[in-house]
Amino acid sequence: MGKNSAGTILRWGLAFIFFYAAVASLLRPESWLTYFPQFLKNILPSHILLVGFSFYELILAALLFWGRKLAQASILAAITLGVIIVFNLDSLDAVFLDAGLLMAALALFEIIRNGKKNAEGNGAAMI
Repeated sequence: MGKNSAGTILRWGLAFIFFYAAVASLLRPESWLTYFPQFLKNILPSHILLVGFSFYELILAALLFWGRKLAQASILAAITLGVIIVFNLDSLDAVFLDAGLLMAALALFEIIRNGKKNAEGNGAAMI
């Protein structure tokens, strides 16, 4: 594997998670609506909330898969996972899984950030 393989593995893994969640929530919305906080469900109809968030997740997955805007995508992934954790603290299973994914998103950001620092010095990009 090349010097950027860790970053590639992280970004593809995160992309898959967001892609899977988007598709699964559209196919089985009843299983996913419980993760949205009640105040959002009071503001928007559930189907609009779910479709809108699924669309956001698909865009985020595409950016990660294709390697576009990686610094921004990794930070958005981390923020998204952090918000999911905060609003689902009563669900230890969700917190347990999403905390690890949050750390993966932050690790990807660090790899990108360090790669940009190195690229400025030698003209080559890490990821």
